[in-house]
Amino acid sequence: MTVGNSSGKETSGALGDFIIDPRDRILITGANGFIGTQVVRILAEYGFTNLVCLARPSGQSTALEEVIRKSGVAGTEIHRGNLLSREDCRAITEGVSVVYHLAAGRGVKSYPDAFLNSVVSARNLVEACAEKKTIRRLVSVSSFTVYSNLELNRGAVLDETCAVDEQPELRGEAYCYAKVKQDEQVMELCRRRGIPYVIVRPGVVFGPGNRGLTQRVGIGTFGVFLHLGGSNRIPFTYVDNCAEAIVLAGLRKGVDGEIFNVVDDDLPTSKEFLRLYKRHVRNFRSIPIPRSLSYLLCRLWEAYSIWSEGQLPPVFNRRRWASDWKGNRYSNEKLKRLLGWKPRVPFAEGSRHYFDHERGT
Repeated sequence: MTVGNSSGKETSGALGDFIIDPRDRILITGANGFIGTQVVRILAEYGFTNLVCLARPSGQSTALEEVIRKSGVAGTEIHRGNLLSREDCRAITEGVSVVYHLAAGRGVKSYPDAFLNSVVSARNLVEACAEKKTIRRLVSVSSFTVYSNLELNRGAVLDETCAVDEQPELRGEAYCYAKVKQDEQVMELCRRRGIPYVIVRPGVVFGPGNRGLTQRVGIGTFGVFLHLGGSNRIPFTYVDNCAEAIVLAGLRKGVDGEIFNVVDDDLPTSKEFLRLYKRHVRNFRSIPIPRSLSYLLCRLWEAYSIWSEGQLPPVFNRRRWASDWKGNRYSNEKLKRLLGWKPRVPFAEGSRHYFDHERGT
């Protein structure tokens, strides 16, 4: 069954399949972020009218305010606060039935700051939820970056059964480390406190508002773009599709304790996407790097970093190479089977919107 909405699209669900009704109070942290604004929009499309949106005091909320205005949901509230404040966490969780936790320390370079903004903030939020008796489910938004595919063969499927990186500190990416630790903390605290939870791990989220090429395509350095992705499939998910998966993870009955990966259908290869980007956005020089050479360079960089005792930061290493450029396949079968999700925006349409935004049109 489907539910109609004000956008004219059909949404993937029926209200009878949900754990709450449209009048129940819903909290969205990181609501003014790239994905968060779309989560708010889709909740409104589903008919939910009692939304609490948490935004950082210094964050821009223009897009969120526009989404709220267009949705016509008069009951939507915007709260300025910080999840590092336990008092703010207690205030925003009052009377809430479902929590969508999207706030995170993305873009933070240092490990302590990433830990503080992802792990400590998540702990404060879960502890505040535990004090309330109204929480029906907490959805914690994680990332594909938590997985380790060191033991996976090239071309093997990476899905929810795959191992999480047990030594994320060796990846050389503070965001990866913080997300692994956030997942561990959320699952442990929710189990201990008796809070139903779901973990959602999006792949590469793209769309208007998220500029630049993902490092899974390659990296720009010394004035030239090194194309490292080759024929690897990129685990893209268009922002609208990702947001709807997150929304359903908080609403659908019978999925407590589950983990869902979010990727779209019809995933392009790195080579295909780079060609489209050059054609529709801007042309630039790129140098294709063979897989064996990129692996060797990452291994040598890692070895020198260890030998120099960190004087050269280990930003390129075998763990990162495997995660970004080894080349695996991806599955959204569980997402479709348990949540009834399907991409509302196909890749061709989503990429067109993304390229238009990149060109500034």
